[in-house]
Amino acid sequence: MTVSPMRLSESTGHPPPPERTFRPELQGLRALAAALVVVYHVWLGRVSGGVDVFFVVSGFLITGQLYRARTRGRIEFRPMWGRMIKRLFPAALTVLMVTMAAAVLVLPEHRWFQTIREIVASALYLQNWQLAADSVDYFAQHSTAGVAQHFWSLSIQGQFYLLWPVLVTVVALAARRMGWSLRGALLTALSGVFVISLSYSVWLTAVNQPLAYFTSLTRVWEFALGGLLALAINAIVLPRTLRLLLGWVGVVALVACGLVFQVGSVFPGYAALWPTLAAALVLLAGATGSRAGADRFLSARPLAYLGDVSYALYLWHCPVLLFYLAVRDQEDVGLRGGAGVIGLSLLLAVLTYHLIESPVRRSRIGVTTRWGAYRFGVMTLIPVLVAAGAWQLLSVQRASFASDRAEHPGARALAAGGPILDLERSVVPPFAALPDEFANHSSENCHRDPEFDELQMCVVGPRSAPARRLVVVGDSHAQQVVAGLIPGTRSRDWQITTMLKGGCPLTATATDTGCAEWNEAAVREIIEMRPDAVVTIATRDVRVGLTERTPEGYVQQWRRITAAGIPVVGVRDNPRFDFNPPSCAQKHGLDASRCGRPRAELLAPEPPYARVPDLPGTVSFVDLSDFYCTDDFCPPAIGNVFVYLDDNHVTKTYMETLAPMFEKRLIGALDWEDDRVTTPAPR
Repeated sequence: MTVSPMRLSESTGHPPPPERTFRPELQGLRALAAALVVVYHVWLGRVSGGVDVFFVVSGFLITGQLYRARTRGRIEFRPMWGRMIKRLFPAALTVLMVTMAAAVLVLPEHRWFQTIREIVASALYLQNWQLAADSVDYFAQHSTAGVAQHFWSLSIQGQFYLLWPVLVTVVALAARRMGWSLRGALLTALSGVFVISLSYSVWLTAVNQPLAYFTSLTRVWEFALGGLLALAINAIVLPRTLRLLLGWVGVVALVACGLVFQVGSVFPGYAALWPTLAAALVLLAGATGSRAGADRFLSARPLAYLGDVSYALYLWHCPVLLFYLAVRDQEDVGLRGGAGVIGLSLLLAVLTYHLIESPVRRSRIGVTTRWGAYRFGVMTLIPVLVAAGAWQLLSVQRASFASDRAEHPGARALAAGGPILDLERSVVPPFAALPDEFANHSSENCHRDPEFDELQMCVVGPRSAPARRLVVVGDSHAQQVVAGLIPGTRSRDWQITTMLKGGCPLTATATDTGCAEWNEAAVREIIEMRPDAVVTIATRDVRVGLTERTPEGYVQQWRRITAAGIPVVGVRDNPRFDFNPPSCAQKHGLDASRCGRPRAELLAPEPPYARVPDLPGTVSFVDLSDFYCTDDFCPPAIGNVFVYLDDNHVTKTYMETLAPMFEKRLIGALDWEDDRVTTPAPR
């Protein structure tokens, strides 16, 4: 980075580019940010705020470069983006190719589809938008962390590098037309971007933090902050003593950020001002010329070299960490394991820097021919996309299956008193198909509540003159129940209306504002509809340690609904494990007792709702626990069907095998007649 005193250029009338003054502390700042990201991620399982520093530094550097280019005449887009391709593509695409090869060998099959999506999105610099879309999909949030998930920040940077030159050019053209100075116009424009993006970030973080974390629009202000510093830093003259203080305050604040904040759950919003302003303080401190200055520390040769390899280190550390955990079947790495992960990541980063990054960057690619860098980019991108496509075809083939009632009786095996598992027969769904085993139904007959848009209601079954009208309401565990009721829409002419929101059970004591509002809207709509019955979940936290309970908030909502003359059926929740049973089964085999749990560790001897006093007579219950567990054990598969798709959700296939018994118990709980129809009503 270089800076110069202000004077007007005779050729352009604009202030000339600042004199070039090397800023070695920037490499050290990058190195510190990368080290914090890796250390916090590997050992603390937290986010450090280091990525936000990358954004500020990127904004600082590229804005200064674009400003200088514009004052010299114009911004050359083609060579600039060509250099970006040479700098970013080789290391990133190499890591993605190696990650794919390792994932096929190491990751369980049910994680393949997720990994393929992440690889493709990362290669196209769209990973942050993929994760933003997943953040509003409750079930997607429960996927195991992806080996390419860390590419979200690189995607935002790639989008920034693409759009920022366009923004600067538009502002420069407007400034020339209006007779404004380029510096003043850019300061005004970037100030506007800063205020608007930060305001949106604060609002969206409060409303939907997972979405806010990944979307580009909530992060633009961080680049704008760096850009404002690049434009204004020469006009800020500070005493040396103050600069010494600011430099160290910035460094200490940056190191402490991840300890002070739960960055992963409160960023970006106001909280992201902490690491970004810390980086700004280091930039403002600049070169102090003092042995006691933070810049002296940041300019040290080891940190400067770490800054050189920081990009590759960031790329490698996440897949190395997650593959280590997958191979070792562990939740955390420990001290020695973490040291090994960081050591291997650093070694791979050094090799990548010297064998791939530097040679390509110094090469004549894109220099001898106008579009050479772009052809090079396409040539390196195509193998990644082709390999991902081939892996996708393999995954689809592995995920296809046909469930035969005799071969795969599922819950019917327990109902008939047969063997739990026949190891000579296949088990369904295949591991690769498990991500698609969450109970979903067609969204064609769905509509939003006019008074509360977050409440979506979907209708399954006959639209007119149904035999019974049921409402299923609650969170993802209520949603999985729907798969066991849908057969009744055909055999019994039932109509099912779903009111579902991931993470929001039917309760009067929701602590999340969105869930509280959603609950109010759902109960209001149910009372207006007056269905024949409401089906919801009656217990929660069925985990190791017997914490199964019926919360008071559940009971309060049941009382409100039954007071309107509407019966409520509470379904006892399925067990929740402290590990992933299907992943365990893929590694250790279905006959291994380690992939299940003793029933006594998961379920109380008596359902907790049996101890709730003074329940209305129109509240009844269905307990399906004897179809999830035998008298003494809860296995991963029953009747050659996997019971679970993760650590707590039941597969759609298993729930469908449970449908006849579920229907029978539901009818008994409501004291209805067995209204099975021999000929399904026409649709």
